[in-house]
Amino acid sequence: MKYFDFASTTPVNPEILETYGKVLQKYYVNSESLYPEGLEVNKLINKSRRQVADLLRVNPNEIIFTSGASESNNMAIKGYCLKNQDKGKHVITTVIEHSSVLNSYRWLETYGGFEVSWLKVNQQGKIDPEELKQLIRDDTILVSVMYVNNESGAIQPIEEVKEIVRHYRNCALHVDCVQALGKIDIDLKGIDMASFSAHKIYGLKGSGILYRKQSVQMAPLISGGVQEQGLRGGTVDSCSAMVWGKTLRLALADLDRKYELVREYRDYITEHLKGMDNVVINSPEDALPYIINFSCLTIQSEVMMNALHMKGYCVSAQSTCESNIAVSHVISRMYREEKRLKGTVRVSLSATLSWDDVRGLVKDLKEIIRIYG
Repeated sequence: MKYFDFASTTPVNPEILETYGKVLQKYYVNSESLYPEGLEVNKLINKSRRQVADLLRVNPNEIIFTSGASESNNMAIKGYCLKNQDKGKHVITTVIEHSSVLNSYRWLETYGGFEVSWLKVNQQGKIDPEELKQLIRDDTILVSVMYVNNESGAIQPIEEVKEIVRHYRNCALHVDCVQALGKIDIDLKGIDMASFSAHKIYGLKGSGILYRKQSVQMAPLISGGVQEQGLRGGTVDSCSAMVWGKTLRLALADLDRKYELVREYRDYITEHLKGMDNVVINSPEDALPYIINFSCLTIQSEVMMNALHMKGYCVSAQSTCESNIAVSHVISRMYREEKRLKGTVRVSLSATLSWDDVRGLVKDLKEIIRIYG
């Protein structure tokens, strides 16, 4: 299998797999147990928490272990708004967020009586900070903007968003950092809540993190015991939590070298795509190089994906969480042409790929377009 769908998920790093197997066998007792073995498990969880906090340059008590980014997004959005609704019931997000963010805001609208304003994007897949300035109000209590889009690779102007939000004392900023982590440096200063996922950085599935600034008050969505500062009741998945520190450390190692290699791969692929008949590139030129979104105007997505799979490639047409939807909700906010929308393909890259992999993909794409186009 020639895997080009790293934005969907990544294989587990062998070092993480080995460590996880060892701790899974040895540290199986409940981390809340008061006998020495339970205290040891709790100690190891908090050691991992400190490692994560150090790597993200935040305090350990600002790191909450979750089951993944979808839970982190729900926890941040619903938990914060339910706790702080006395300050206002107006919230803002973008039209291109991950489904876990979009549906959390729709939930607030439907069940919480919140008013949601939706930031549009241009053909570069980016929001306009001026529109945010126009929409934000004194009763706005939350703004959510993803750092890097999971379908187009567009990088949002987070620093400008931070500057706007900070002038509204009742408003918090939440950022979905899933596609940015392990690829570019993330500065959490000025961000109140941020969501992360381990399986996007060669870690375990079902394992995530919510960064919550110490001053941010939230209502728990899962009622139970005192686990995770009383914000997430239930027995902690201790072994997954234990390996988070190592997972993040390995993902951040040689960040610049990996970025430059992937950028070279991206430049090679896009240069050849631009030379192919009836192919248009949907990702902006300054997108994160790890994601390339393009359309073949004469071949629909399903046909292209099947043709590539017959040659051994795994790619996607859009976010895996919305793979049952006819066209990408992200690309449809950037472009309107029907052929473009029906022909979208997302190729996502990794530094674990080789030049043979990349050149082979380009060669086979050309052959498929010649035959099917």
